[in-house]
Amino acid sequence: MTYSTTQLEELFRSFNNMNVLIIGDVMVDAYYWGKVDRISPEAPVPIVSVNKREARMGGAANVALNIQAMGANPILCSVIGSDEEGDEFLNLLENAGQSKTGILRSSTRITTKKTRVIGNSHQMLRIDAEDTKEINHKEQEDFYLLIEQIINNQNIDVIIFEDYDKGVITKSLIQKVVDLAIKNNIPTTVDPKKVNFMAYKNVSLFKPNLKELKEGLKVDFNHRNQSELEQTVQELERQLNNQITLLTLSELGIYVKSNKFSVQIKAHHRDITDVSGAGDTVISVASLCLAAKQDVKLIAELSNLAGGLVCENVGVVPIVKEKLLEEAKQILTP
Repeated sequence: MTYSTTQLEELFRSFNNMNVLIIGDVMVDAYYWGKVDRISPEAPVPIVSVNKREARMGGAANVALNIQAMGANPILCSVIGSDEEGDEFLNLLENAGQSKTGILRSSTRITTKKTRVIGNSHQMLRIDAEDTKEINHKEQEDFYLLIEQIINNQNIDVIIFEDYDKGVITKSLIQKVVDLAIKNNIPTTVDPKKVNFMAYKNVSLFKPNLKELKEGLKVDFNHRNQSELEQTVQELERQLNNQITLLTLSELGIYVKSNKFSVQIKAHHRDITDVSGAGDTVISVASLCLAAKQDVKLIAELSNLAGGLVCENVGVVPIVKEKLLEEAKQILTP
């Protein structure tokens, strides 16, 4: 199936009018960039001479950056700590020109911060400071009320669950938000992790990667065998009752299934530098296409292109809309 240039341009323009609610675990992604030219005399480890420091919004906030980069309006909902890292996160959010309406602060948890050390353009070390326990009962109630208020007061086109297993998304929250979305006719999409994997019942689009699918269903199968792959996805849909499954297969591309239609789209040849954040980009583009009521083949094609494009950069970076449109025109039009 091919698409016209006009069709793609109109689709990308339609993103500019969309409001996207993103629920999930946010974090600060910190980077130390430098040069390595010697080994430490203290231990057999390289010394990185830092020449640049940077902090970016990460986790669900990277999805918000991708949504914003695609021209839509992101409304980010999360819980962060009442700490220095939380202040840093809010400053980043403000500098990105995004709303703080959906952010709750907690005195009982720390804000997640992941620090990456990059020497000679290669990631050498990552340090994680985080709290992975569930937000407490009072915070869960307050958080749901905040989400409900946003859904009732704003014209939301799609809701994304960006789950990093850090405790912001709970099973009861998932159920309540999905029920509210169905009632309001709002599509829901999920980028899952392990803990809540089987809790995302009745969502519109579910986007696991291969590792998450195997762990979530507690199965092992040969993903290169089409029959085994299809049977596993069928079992997933039987248990979750989701409408669309978008399974990312790394270097093998993407597999999509909806009702009786399914197709595997090959990955395009890339100079892969860093796969960090590719899943965030895939769920962002897929969600916007779903909100625009596109067919599942196009949802998969564009998501596949987008995920590949961001892998050409070092670190977690959002998609460039114009670059994606240009590549889509080259590859998907006759």
